[in-house]
Amino acid sequence: MAEVLVIGAARSGMAAAKLLKKHGYQVTLTDSQILDNKKELEDDGILVVDGGHPEWLKEKSWDFIVKNPGIPYRVPIVKAFVEKKVPIYTEIEIGYRFAKHFRYGAVTGTNGKTTITSLLYAMLQRKGNALVAGNIGYPLCEWADRYEETEKDVAIELSNFQLLGMEQFRPCVSVVCNLAPDHLDYMDSLEAYYSSKMRIYQSTQADDWFLRNVDDPLIMQYAVHIPCQIIDFSMKRTDVDLYQKDGKVWLHDQMLFAIDTLKIVGEYNVCNAMIAACMAYRMGVSLSDIREVCATFTPVEHRLEYLGEKDGVRFYNDSKATNTHAVAAALSSFPKNIILLAGGHDKGIPFDDLKRFDGRVKLCVSFGETKDKFKDVFTNCIVHETMKEALDEACKQACSGDIILLSPACSSYDQFHNYEERGRIFKEMVQAIL
Repeated sequence: MAEVLVIGAARSGMAAAKLLKKHGYQVTLTDSQILDNKKELEDDGILVVDGGHPEWLKEKSWDFIVKNPGIPYRVPIVKAFVEKKVPIYTEIEIGYRFAKHFRYGAVTGTNGKTTITSLLYAMLQRKGNALVAGNIGYPLCEWADRYEETEKDVAIELSNFQLLGMEQFRPCVSVVCNLAPDHLDYMDSLEAYYSSKMRIYQSTQADDWFLRNVDDPLIMQYAVHIPCQIIDFSMKRTDVDLYQKDGKVWLHDQMLFAIDTLKIVGEYNVCNAMIAACMAYRMGVSLSDIREVCATFTPVEHRLEYLGEKDGVRFYNDSKATNTHAVAAALSSFPKNIILLAGGHDKGIPFDDLKRFDGRVKLCVSFGETKDKFKDVFTNCIVHETMKEALDEACKQACSGDIILLSPACSSYDQFHNYEERGRIFKEMVQAIL
């Protein structure tokens, strides 16, 4: 009987452990924390080692490891198996191996992943038998456990952390929507980060599609040796496969949707809808259903989310913007009078890219671990410790016609558990003001 070690008992780790046990593997699950549901897992026949990772785990011979994607490879318990060359997978790879009847539309990139995946899922739902997984929705192993003998269309958002643990995963259509510096607190280098994204197409075959953003020089540099059909797309050119022309989005000579029907704003969202529509078309969604979703889809929570207006001041929650590329997209959506709330955990990424928006940013109110770094970016910058203090300052400085925008350019781990919690708390504070 094959023996497997699962490192990390978050929801995805527990789902992987249960699925592997169901298929006859001898499973040990380890976590640095004490688990509340330890008895439940042990009743399923899983050996639980919680409250730390004892040395004997490193010394035992495992057939393979399943690692929570958020755990860096340099953590001692993981590094030991890297050095021994033991195969290390993430739960997506495990779910893929057991769900043989699933078809995947896979999305990765630095920004826009969640909007594209959500749009694609909404389009696939019109066909029926649709699931959403990866960074949003349920862990793929949960879906595999429930539906492994059923045909399903899966919209799946993948981080580079998840892609690093892929070996056989094959999407029928995939995209790296864009590339920008990110996750230098996890990856060894920017080159390693960019290269990891390209693993999304490594196991594809000739009849699969990969959507390649020809406007992005980093993608053109790193997207090489692609084994499937390439669909080039551009927001600037029309000599490609997927493009915009005369207010419409086209795939070759097929019109996918009219741009003026979109409910989501900003040119980057036109690009997101273009990608999702093309992927849905490849997966068999009708043109009428694609167009209906484009005309009704509303913005993803925490991504340039409009919260309301008071005394002529509009409030937006863009907590999901955890790097400068995402913040640049948000700042591009407003011509002027932006009061920007920015700051958080330092990921080692410079903020110089935001200097070009100094004319649009009336005031930056920075907070958190990186608060002082924004003084070198924006002409007008006031520093506070917490997001609450920053919002209070922004309201004090704002006048009619201004936009108060939370778009942090940083992850949330200095003061919050994740960007969702940061966004939720910001929304609660704004609602109290409204």
